[in-house]
Amino acid sequence: MPPREITSNSNAAESNSRGFSLIELLIVVAIILVIVAIAVPNFMRARMSANEAAAASYVRTITTASVVYNSTYDNGFPPSLAVLGPPAGGGNTATCDTANLIDEVVAAGVKGGYSYALTGVGAPQGTTGPTCSNPGFNNYLVTAVPTSYGMTGQRSFCSDEPGSLHYDITGAVSGSTTACETLPALQ
Repeated sequence: MPPREITSNSNAAESNSRGFSLIELLIVVAIILVIVAIAVPNFMRARMSANEAAAASYVRTITTASVVYNSTYDNGFPPSLAVLGPPAGGGNTATCDTANLIDEVVAAGVKGGYSYALTGVGAPQGTTGPTCSNPGFNNYLVTAVPTSYGMTGQRSFCSDEPGSLHYDITGAVSGSTTACETLPALQ
C-alpha cells in the first residue's frame, strides 16, 4: 500500500479537532455557574433544616437528661450543661458533678451550628457533698441558638421544667422560663 499524501485540507481538519474554542469553553463555564447558582441555595436551606432538627433533638435530650439528673442525685436540676457531660479524661464513672448523660460535644455548648446553654432557675437546692460540688436548682432553662443566624439556622429553641419544647423564628435567645413558655410550642 503506497503511503498517503497529506493534503492541506486534512491538516486544517486535524488542527480544528484538537481542542475547544474559547466560545465553547465560556458556554460550558456559564452552564456550570447556572447549575451552581441553583444548587447552592437549596443546599444551604437543607443544611439549615438539618441543623434545626438536630438542635430541637438536642434540646429534648438535655431536657430528658435534666430530669434523670434530678431523680438520680437528689440535688435538684443540674446547675450547668457541663454537669450533664462525661468526666474529663474519658472516665465512665458518673457522679453528681459529671453525670455522663449527654455527649461531651453538646456538654461543651456548641454543636452543629448551634450554641446550647442550661441555666439553673430559682433558688439553689439540693446538697453539696463529696460528689456534688454545686447545689442544683428547682427549675432550669435549656436554650439552643444558631451560631450564625441565617447561615446555620433560623429558629432558636428552648425548654424548661414542664419539658415542652418552644421555638422562636427570630433566632433570639429566651432570657427566662416565662419568655420561653410564651413562645409557640414545637409539635
